[in-house]
Amino acid sequence: MRALLVDRSVPGGLRLGEAPDPEPAPHQAVVRIAATSLNYGEIRYFVPSAPEGAVLGLDAAGVVVRAAADGTGPAVGTPVVALADGGAWAELCAVDTERLAVVPAGADPGAVSTVPAAGTTALRALHRLGPILGRRVLVTGATGGVGRYAVQLARIGGAHVIATTGDPEAYGRTLTGLGAHEVLEGPHQAGDTTVDGVLDLVGGRQRVDGYAALRSGGTLVAVGHATDGGETFPSGAFLGLDGRHERSLVTFNLAAEAGLGRDMAWLADRVAARELEPGVSWHGGWDKVAEATDALMGRRLHGKAVLDLG
Repeated sequence: MRALLVDRSVPGGLRLGEAPDPEPAPHQAVVRIAATSLNYGEIRYFVPSAPEGAVLGLDAAGVVVRAAADGTGPAVGTPVVALADGGAWAELCAVDTERLAVVPAGADPGAVSTVPAAGTTALRALHRLGPILGRRVLVTGATGGVGRYAVQLARIGGAHVIATTGDPEAYGRTLTGLGAHEVLEGPHQAGDTTVDGVLDLVGGRQRVDGYAALRSGGTLVAVGHATDGGETFPSGAFLGLDGRHERSLVTFNLAAEAGLGRDMAWLADRVAARELEPGVSWHGGWDKVAEATDALMGRRLHGKAVLDLG
C-alpha cells in the first residue's frame, strides 16, 4: 500500500512510498483512508523521534474494508472516523473498534478527519472543568485545531468564552465567529481570579498566568505545550489565600482516555451537520505533505491541515 514514510532526509521528514498492508488484531477493523488531518504535535515531536520508514498518524476518515474478527465494530462498507494508534497516514489502517465511530453517509471525509485528536481532546478537556453553564472559561491558543473546537464546545455548553491568541487583531473576528465573547492576547489581560476554568493549550507563561486568573474552586486543564519555554510559578502561587482556595491544575492525555468512539460519533455528526466548524485552513493531496508540514512548523497555519489520500 502507499503511505507517508518517515524520512528525515527530505523536507518535512515525510515522503510518499510503499509499506506493508496492516495485519489487524481480532479487535481491529481495517479502514481504507480517504482523508487524514495532521496535528502540530505529530510533526514536531513524533516525526523526529520515530524510526526511519515508520508510518505514523492518528486521525483518519474512510470506509471499513475488513470488519474486526471478534465481531465488534462496524461492518464492511461503513463510513467511519478513527483515532489510530499510528498508521493513519496510509491507504489502509488497522484501528481498535472502540476508537472507531460511524459517520453520516455523505459526510466530507476531510472535515470529519479533524475530529479524533482535536475534537475529542477539546471535549474531554472541557469535561474536566465540570458544569460550565454560566461559567467563565478561558481557552489559550484558541486559533489552533483543539482551540477552535474548544471555543465552540464551551459556547455550546453555555459558558462565557474568553479566547487568547498571539494576534487578536488578525484573528479576533474568526474567534468571535466561533463563539468567543472576548478575545485577548493572553490570560494576563483577564485580570486575577476572574475565570472559573482554563483550557491551556500553550504552556509556559500562559499556563502560569492562566492559573493566576482562576477564581476559588477553579480548574486549569493542561492540554498542550506549543511554546518552547517551561513554567515557573511565583512563590505563593499555590497558596489558598485571597480568594484562591481549592484551585486545581489537572494534566490531560488523550491516549489514556477510554470510550472515545461515542464522543467521536457525536462530534462527527455535528461537523457533518455544520453545527461545528472543523477549522480546516490547509487542504491538499498527500503529495503536498511537505508544504503542509512547513506551514505547521512555521506557525503560519492556524487550524487544521487535511491531506486527501487518493
